[in-house]
Amino acid sequence: MKKCTHADQIKVTRPASEDVAGCEDCLKIDGWWVHLRVCLTCGHIGCCDNSPNTHARKHYEQANHPIIQSVEPGETWRYCYIDDSGVRV
Repeated sequence: MKKCTHADQIKVTRPASEDVAGCEDCLKIDGWWVHLRVCLTCGHIGCCDNSPNTHARKHYEQANHPIIQSVEPGETWRYCYIDDSGVRV
C-alpha cells in the first residue's frame, strides 16, 4: 500500500460522533447517508462512497482536501484520496 504524503494538511481533529448532526450536504437537500466522514483539512462532514450522494468524495474533488476520517462510533481510521492510502492515526 502506498504511503500518504499529505499528512501535513491535517488541520482539524475528528469531532465526537455525538456532536455531528449528519452529512452537511444531505441535510440541505433532505438526503440520506450510510456513514459519515470528516475532512481533516476544514472539518466538512460528508457522506461515504456507499451513500447515494457521496458528499465526502465530492468535497475532496471540489476543495482538493485529501484526508478524511470516519466519524462512526468506535472507528478511528483515516484515508487519503490522492494517495489511495490509509493514514496513520
